[in-house]
Amino acid sequence: MKLSDFDFELPEDLIATRPARPRTSARLLVADGALTRDLSVVDLPAVLRKGDRLVLNDTKVIPARLFGLRHRDSAQGPVAAKIEVTLLEPRSSGDWMALLKPLKKLKIGEEVVFSDGFCARLIDKLEGTAILRFNLTGDDFDAALTAAGAMPLPPYIAAKRPADEKDKEDYQTVFARHKGAVAAPTASLHFDDELLAKIAAIGVDFSHVTLHVGAGTFLPVKVDDVSQHKMHSEWGRVSQQAADEINRTRQNGGRIIPVGTTALRLIESAAVDGCLQAWQGSTDIFIRPGYEFEITDALMTNFHLPKSTLMMLVSALMGTKRVREIYNHAIENRYRFFSYGDASILFPIAKKRR
Repeated sequence: MKLSDFDFELPEDLIATRPARPRTSARLLVADGALTRDLSVVDLPAVLRKGDRLVLNDTKVIPARLFGLRHRDSAQGPVAAKIEVTLLEPRSSGDWMALLKPLKKLKIGEEVVFSDGFCARLIDKLEGTAILRFNLTGDDFDAALTAAGAMPLPPYIAAKRPADEKDKEDYQTVFARHKGAVAAPTASLHFDDELLAKIAAIGVDFSHVTLHVGAGTFLPVKVDDVSQHKMHSEWGRVSQQAADEINRTRQNGGRIIPVGTTALRLIESAAVDGCLQAWQGSTDIFIRPGYEFEITDALMTNFHLPKSTLMMLVSALMGTKRVREIYNHAIENRYRFFSYGDASILFPIAKKRR
């Protein structure tokens, strides 16, 4: 398939830069086979049914964007230059991989100061990324990062406005537990505790898995033949408890509905012959049309960027033609797009399970 198969024209004013308030007031496009309905997220209990299981990604976004100063002595005296850092992932050594602007201007061994008592030294450069060693570790590092860092908003929001204190709450799910993501599992941002309780009350169950969403989720596809695209890798974990819960629901005839493409990619990575296994590691699974889903029966997700791997994923679930219809409907009815935008819940025409 060609990259152009997943392209569409999106009016600029449909890109959301702030979330709906309250969270559950976001709109919800329900695509059930060939039928399309316009509801709100608060209506989810009427869309789900007893015996369903929602799979939630409980990763926690860290305030991974830092702004600091590099200091040098010059012939004119001390000078300082602004340095922007986006943390990507920790290494086993305790150092951090990061994007750094301007990377070319910083020399190995130089230090960037973010606040009083909080700084990092550049110890290496690898394929356009920086390896940073911070002066703090453990709880001290977490506290300093929380104080000095900003939420790593997606590029299409960051281009329109800077992150602020509201984003530290808005860009975090209410069930976030395990720190490590630099992007939010955005479909989950629509839930609050009251909605979760209402869903549970109708007999829908929940399982938590963890996939630390990386900045690679925003990388563009640069090849015309999508089969040649190399996916970014992200760390995830499916506990034995979650695997048992999901398998039991499937055995009882319930539907497995990941909330977000991250949860979907993780459970499909951990599937073996239609059975979910306890699993931990890095996944670079690339789901595109032709993929046979092993665990997933439906998907709740936001509206994605043109020509993105996530457009390919929803097209694999619903079919390319049906996704085009869904997105045309969303644009015509002025749904809000991307991370802070509205949601959809996608039920493909049922196929025989493995």
